[in-house]
Amino acid sequence: MFGERIREIRKKKKMTLEALAGEELTKGMLSLIENNKANPSMDSLTYIAKRLEVEVADLLEEISSQELHETLEKAEKIYNLPSENMVDKNKQLITLIDPYITNLTQGYESARLLDIYSRCLYHEKKAGWQNHSEKAAKMYDQMNLTNKRANIGIFWSMVKFIEHDYLQSLQILLSERKKIELNHAFIDPMTRVDFDYHEAILHFAVGDSDSAAHVMENAIHFSKEHRIFYRIDDLYRLAAAHAEMTRNKEAKAHYSLKLKQYGEFADDKQSILVHDFFQVMSFISEKHDYIKALEIIEKHLADPKIIEIYRYLYLQEKGKALFGLGRFTEAITCLEKVEIPTYMHHPFDLSLFYVMDSYKALCYLELGNMDNALRFAKIAVDNFEWLPHTPYKDFAAETYNTVKATQ
Repeated sequence: MFGERIREIRKKKKMTLEALAGEELTKGMLSLIENNKANPSMDSLTYIAKRLEVEVADLLEEISSQELHETLEKAEKIYNLPSENMVDKNKQLITLIDPYITNLTQGYESARLLDIYSRCLYHEKKAGWQNHSEKAAKMYDQMNLTNKRANIGIFWSMVKFIEHDYLQSLQILLSERKKIELNHAFIDPMTRVDFDYHEAILHFAVGDSDSAAHVMENAIHFSKEHRIFYRIDDLYRLAAAHAEMTRNKEAKAHYSLKLKQYGEFADDKQSILVHDFFQVMSFISEKHDYIKALEIIEKHLADPKIIEIYRYLYLQEKGKALFGLGRFTEAITCLEKVEIPTYMHHPFDLSLFYVMDSYKALCYLELGNMDNALRFAKIAVDNFEWLPHTPYKDFAAETYNTVKATQ
């Protein structure tokens, strides 16, 4: 009831009944109103709202816009914390937002809280997240908040991507993009780049390299033309990875250099790591300069703050370099330390990791352990079975056939 809302806001502002009553209301009448024993006229309600420095609507609603605003501020602070800084981040956000759910009916604060709430429910594997997400999407549409609405569409697509249902993920993304482009008069440049980037990675994931390359190259050109640096590092990484998978040395060198330049310009550690990683791969697979490769690898592995995925990728390349040097037992020991991060889902990323079992097989073959050689060669082939064609998939098949021929 609004009487309770008046008392709640008054106490929050540390006002006495006399202070709020002022010259136009008596303390007794105000007490009756707060206890829902008297209904104020609209003039009295307007007067009370003015004294409390709130909108009349805030007194009539169970949750004030100010309270929702403060709740959203708290939620955003928690939501934007790095995951490693808060193990129970999703649970804390659910607890914070849950009491307000039935009152989240309109306005930006409501939409954003529903958006965050739905994502937390999804990550906690709780039912009902879709309904809250769809409600947030409709509210973003009504407010013409294109960027936020697009982000929800991308989120829905990525849900299927994480399940490795790449075709369904692509279909959802294309459908959402079409709806947003039809219903929103203006698509801001960053939203367009976001759509392009995700569309490109999904075309690659389903094995449609031509469509992927077309979208990716258009996105890079658009970013340069409009001087948008948003996602340019992601696009360069994707382009370099595509060049690696297609064995296009010229393109790989070009985009690898772009990553280095961006990394130095933006002081972006990840871009430097990727550039050096492609250099290492080149030294191993093309130049067979294993010593030079190991120098770069050891430099990065000595950094205790190296990003997890690159620690494992560099460890794997170390194993490959040791294999090239004929140090097979050391190579196996190194490769056994490699773990595939649970957040790796793209076929490009998985291909980079799955090939390690082929190298284990080759090491065991050289050591004369035929059982382990065949076992790991088969693991690699099985892992690659459902992935699109890449040179890594071919390498796994060739290794398996080589090992099998020696049995």
